[in-house]
This record gives sequence, structure tokens and C-alpha cells, in this order.
Amino acid sequence: MPPTKPQKILDPLSQRYFGEEDVSYQAAGGETGIRQLCKAFYRAMDELPEAATIRAMHKEDLSELEDKLSLFLCGWLGGPIRYRDKYGPIVIPQAHAHLDIGPAERDAWLKCMQVALDQQDYTPEFKTYIMQSLWMPAELCRTRE
Repeated sequence: MPPTKPQKILDPLSQRYFGEEDVSYQAAGGETGIRQLCKAFYRAMDELPEAATIRAMHKEDLSELEDKLSLFLCGWLGGPIRYRDKYGPIVIPQAHAHLDIGPAERDAWLKCMQVALDQQDYTPEFKTYIMQSLWMPAELCRTRE
């Protein structure tokens, strides 16, 4: 269980806090870096045994989901709001309401993200910030206990 309120974490490179302006977007490597992260995320979903249940919730071709997650994260991390321009507005829990998501599925999704983050050349501080920040949206996607 993460802290009830994510800690403010200083980016050692910019000396500004993640979550302010475009600090997180820049730390992720902009859209190119975010796309690499999302590619690694869906590769982890394909490969991790503990992700089999969440992988089965998706079509065989993950390219559209990879694009959606990439564009969503661009804006969520303080960069350009590209998701809405291409796919329309999104409310994360509503977008996942049709899926059978409990704690195990939430944790599998977070595990895929941790594996993907570990493969990126990000600072440890940024990796910590991302995982702290993603816990609540992942929790809000749960549709069951």
C-alpha cells in the first residue's frame, strides 16, 4: 500500500519537483521516452506470468492501447495534451469500468509498469515518483474487491 499522499520528489537533474510544469514529461524523455516506456510496459504484460489475467482482457494487437497509454501519459506527465486530440476526453475509471479488475489485477498492472520503468534510463527518483503517482489511478480502476 503506498503512502496516502505521494511525497514531493525533487528531480536531481533540473532541481525542480516532479509534477510541476513539464518536469516529469522532460524526465521521461518527452514523447519519445514515454513511447519507449509504454512499449516496455506492454512487452512486460505479454511476458510476465502474473500479468496473464490482465493481458487476456485485451485484444491480441496492443498497438492502439500502446498509443493511447503513450498519449495519455504525455499529458498526465505535464507535456502536450495529445490523447484528447486523437481519442477524445477520458475518465480513467470509466474507461476501465467494463473490465474485471480487483487488487490482483491492479497489482499486476503496477508490476508491468515497474518492470518497464526498470528498463528505462530514468533516475531512481523519477521511477519512485511515477510508481507513487500511478498507484491511485490504478486503484480507482478497480471494479471489485
